[in-house]
Amino acid sequence: MGIQEDIAFLEGSISELIIKYEQYFLGIEKREPLKLCEDIERFIRRYNTSTIINTMTKFKFNTLVGKFNSYKQYWTRIIRLIEEGKYSRDRFKMARHLAEDAPLPPSQYHERPQQNDAEIVFQNYLEARKKCNLPTDNISRDTMFTIIEKQREALRNKHNCSEVEFRVVIEDGAPKLKARPAKFAVKH
Repeated sequence: MGIQEDIAFLEGSISELIIKYEQYFLGIEKREPLKLCEDIERFIRRYNTSTIINTMTKFKFNTLVGKFNSYKQYWTRIIRLIEEGKYSRDRFKMARHLAEDAPLPPSQYHERPQQNDAEIVFQNYLEARKKCNLPTDNISRDTMFTIIEKQREALRNKHNCSEVEFRVVIEDGAPKLKARPAKFAVKH
């Protein structure tokens, strides 16, 4: 293969590795994709020692190496957070699985989706506050659930619907809750 094909192969391999790591962090993949990562490192070392004459090709190669190194630092940080138990997606998934495994009395079966929705909205709200560099330690889960439940009831009555969807959006540098009637959930 020529240098152009090798660099195209490297680009595809890095994209595949990014996907594999995301799947690993989400729990879809059970093992960290170390073999593919090592193969890419070996490939990069091979071309680091050789001279690439074409400037455009050299730029593309260096850009891909920078991208790979940046992602590698990110993955190392996420793995460290997972090992320390501080990774938010893992804590959220663990809380969700614990909630799903807990037996509920029959009277509470209908409340369960709303509680899970509220937890998801709460986690999304915290993530949005972090993205906006706003403090998250003063946000109470109970207060958020109370606000969501009040808005849910108000919208149910106003729009004559059975379900209300909530989402978190960032407007003017601050996260906000948006609510709307769920599609296909109108009362008859």
